[in-house]
Amino acid sequence: MEFLTTYNLWGLTTGISTFLIIGLFHPIVIKAEYYFGTGCWWVFLVAGLALTGVSVMLDHIFLSTLAGVVAFSCFWSIIEIFEQAQRVEKGWFPANPKRKKK
Repeated sequence: MEFLTTYNLWGLTTGISTFLIIGLFHPIVIKAEYYFGTGCWWVFLVAGLALTGVSVMLDHIFLSTLAGVVAFSCFWSIIEIFEQAQRVEKGWFPANPKRKKK
C-alpha cells in the first residue's frame, strides 16, 4: 500500500480494477440470463444495495471505491440482463433449451 502512495499509483490501480470489474460483469450477465432468465434481476439489486452500504462504511478510500464500482456494476447489470434477453430473442446469443419460453 505504501508503494502505491509513494509512486502515486492509486488512480491507475483504481482504473485497472474498474476495467477488470466491468469486464467480469459481462459474462456474469450473459450466464445469469442464460441460466435464470430476467427473473434474477433482483439479485443484482440486492448485491448493489449491499455493496453501496459497504462502500459508505469503509474507511479505506481504495476499498470504498472498489465496493462502489462493484455496486454500480450490479445496478447496471439490471439493465443489461433485460437487454441480454432481447439479444437472445434476436438470435445473437443462444437461448437455454432447458428453460421454458413464456
